Amino acid sequence: MTRIANVGVGGKNPVRIMGILNTSPESFYKKSISTTKNDIKNSIKQMEDDGADFIDIGGMSTAPYLSTIVSEKVETRRILDAIKIAQNNSNLPISIDTCRSNVARTVLEYGVEIINDISGLKFDKKMKDVISEFTPSLILCAYSSKTISGNDIVLTKKLLRESLNIAKKSHTSSEKIVLDPAIGFFRKTGQGPFFTKIKSDWVKRDLSIIKNLKLIKQKYPILISVSNKSFLGNLLGKKNTTDRLFGSIAAETISVINGADIIRTHNVSATKDAITIASKLSK
Repeated sequence: MTRIANVGVGGKNPVRIMGILNTSPESFYKKSISTTKNDIKNSIKQMEDDGADFIDIGGMSTAPYLSTIVSEKVETRRILDAIKIAQNNSNLPISIDTCRSNVARTVLEYGVEIINDISGLKFDKKMKDVISEFTPSLILCAYSSKTISGNDIVLTKKLLRESLNIAKKSHTSSEKIVLDPAIGFFRKTGQGPFFTKIKSDWVKRDLSIIKNLKLIKQKYPILISVSNKSFLGNLLGKKNTTDRLFGSIAAETISVINGADIIRTHNVSATKDAITIASKLSK
């Protein structure tokens, strides 16, 4: 059975919720940003009260359409500040959203239990060595540094298998791994390095993935992160990210019905209600 930071995931376990805390002012969803000690503390306590099972802390935005690279020093400082506050004010397991091995090493030394790498351990070649040394739980995202084309489902499974192979060589137990099919990170163009370049329609790709989650699982739990993302804005005609709550809830509900095991979200309270009902209706 899969356990992420000792929390059972997938199988007969309830659908889990991962609350998003961004310490990066450049992040695309401004309501998720907390930069002061008090804001971070309040955000974490609120997510815990609302029913989150994990908290995912990020120190640098990786939205493909934004130019948001910051130094490793800045990313590390932002994340460490938040980790200390979280550890002092909450019992939630902490996940860190980073692709950089030096950042990962530092946070793992502070007792963080989960690394959420949106490049699936592929962006930083030294990441596999850090993972091998600390053996944390992993969230592996579908990613390629090259332009790819072909069947969306087949390609996504292939990219995830590549990351699973890296994790296996890094001595990570298969029971500590969750897969993320990377909603929002397959694009025709982008400003940052953290996306997979495709020639086809990226909105159709994201919709196809959500419709076919059970085909992507490969016997691993699936994490889905659709909260307030661009495909929703595209479909709804809503450029303002704060106008996408209802679309987010609808996509998360369908994701649960289609087999998602963890929902990563900005909207913990609303998501908790939605997936509670979706879980009852999908059995």
